[in-house]
Amino acid sequence: MTTDAAADGLADRFRRWFVYERDAHAKVFASLGTVPADRRGGPEYKKAVALMGHIAVTRQMWLYRLGGGPCPVGPPFIDDIEPDLAAVSDEWRFTAAGWDKYLAGLTDADLVREFEYRAYDGGRFRNRVEDALATLFGHSSYHRGQVAVLVRAAGGTPAATDLIYWCREPVG
Repeated sequence: MTTDAAADGLADRFRRWFVYERDAHAKVFASLGTVPADRRGGPEYKKAVALMGHIAVTRQMWLYRLGGGPCPVGPPFIDDIEPDLAAVSDEWRFTAAGWDKYLAGLTDADLVREFEYRAYDGGRFRNRVEDALATLFGHSSYHRGQVAVLVRAAGGTPAATDLIYWCREPVG
């Protein structure tokens, strides 16, 4: 997956990182399938699925704030509902498709654009597009780490989702 980073613009790098994230999330969803069936009612599994739902809904909200999609109807945290892995996986695919469309038209000039939005607590803020995209990258990585710990605690095999594993190329 190596590209000539020196030739890429910043928008190209964000697109590449989001392709990596799509692959990383697919591996995480697959890792949830390694949790033994009799452990899927446990708190670790439920929390892991809820975190993946949180990632999807949060991505939808940021896409909406950037003007690239509809306002999400779900809450940002879904700890209080029974997690449904198939529904969360479908929600992620829907979210990823919206981001693919948004990122396809992204330019380096767009990254410095400021936008205003209302936060979940009602406050109004302004940020640059680049800051929001960088935040999403870190946000997903953070929660994928939490999911990995929960999957292991539930008896499953966590996914290896570090960027370096995705982009490394063997030599020799």
